[in-house]
Amino acid sequence: MGDEMRKSKPSSSAASQERKVVIKSADMNEELQKEAISCAIAAFEKHGVEKEIAECIKKEFDKKHGSTWHCIVGRNFGSYVTHETNHFVYFYLDQKAVLLFKSG
Repeated sequence: MGDEMRKSKPSSSAASQERKVVIKSADMNEELQKEAISCAIAAFEKHGVEKEIAECIKKEFDKKHGSTWHCIVGRNFGSYVTHETNHFVYFYLDQKAVLLFKSG
């Protein structure tokens, strides 16, 4: 019985790190979408406040892909934005939405 408990703990901690990602809308190549998701996961792990998560993602994309990126993170918001072609993704990471787009 003790062995079973030891085995279940690593699996449960590994499962807790698994995040549910659902892309709702995208005008972005798949490679960049994957980068946005990875960047968002890292930001969620590093920060607890939505504003700081959004700032982290925006700054990372500004640095890697040139300015001007915009990022919104939250549970409940509406949006209507203009974006550059091939530079828009809107996805859920667990229970929070992430909107990332380039404009300007």
